[in-house]
Amino acid sequence: MGLNFIDVYHRTGLYPMALPSGLGGEGAGVVVAVGPGVTHVRVGDRVAYTASGALGSYSEERILDARWLVRLPDAIDEQTGAAMMLKGLTAWYLLKRSYTVVAGDWILLHAAAGGVGLIAAQWARELGARVIGVVGSAAKRELALAHGCEHVLLDSEDIPRRVRELAGGGVPVVYDSVGRTTFFQSLDCLQPHGLLVSFGNSSGRVEPFGLHELQTRGSLYVTRPTLQDFIRERRDLEAGSGELFDLVQRGRVRIEVNQTYALRDAAQAHRNLEARRTTGSTVLIP
Repeated sequence: MGLNFIDVYHRTGLYPMALPSGLGGEGAGVVVAVGPGVTHVRVGDRVAYTASGALGSYSEERILDARWLVRLPDAIDEQTGAAMMLKGLTAWYLLKRSYTVVAGDWILLHAAAGGVGLIAAQWARELGARVIGVVGSAAKRELALAHGCEHVLLDSEDIPRRVRELAGGGVPVVYDSVGRTTFFQSLDCLQPHGLLVSFGNSSGRVEPFGLHELQTRGSLYVTRPTLQDFIRERRDLEAGSGELFDLVQRGRVRIEVNQTYALRDAAQAHRNLEARRTTGSTVLIP
């Protein structure tokens, strides 16, 4: 099963959930039984899924609505499958649905050495974008540069000034998973009519703000999307998964599983994630 910051949000109550409940919204494994009417997967199939609306991947076996399951291609192993679904499909909707990235676009990507960041930077580069990443350390800077970023800034720098220098007056889109501490900084990186895609809260929820903040910065736009709204229909899940699997199989996007933990050590995995001691993707193994 894959580890994601949304698991922390659920555990801490930032995103309330009905109890009793398990944790975890993505995983991979082998189908051991199917219910009546299920035809797109069979017993013995290797599958992967993300279903943040159906928590419980932190488990040895589980019952899950088959609508969330996609078959893993033979060339993709189960650890990679578990690590890529939520993060990879998040990168898909960020780059292809929230804002349609085209060749030549400058984009700004916070947490560029994280699980979503490494995938999104490679995918954006494949689309022809010029990616500016933001990370928290020199080691993470090198990792982001090796995975699609053209420039990588440390979060201690004056990010808006540096972005405007590099992009010649701001970027059309900022992807921000950090939240509270970076929100206004991200707005200041946008060109007029630019879009801030705020898709995470690793530093806490964004506080309420006045709409005049968008007006005074050049008639900006802000969106707060979530993956589930982009894969509600089976056809959309299959489309996004198909694009992701194709890029991974062709080596255009590398899924970096940089940490593995036994499922019994999930608490320590959460501590390390919150302390920013992880890079790329992390998986838990039952």
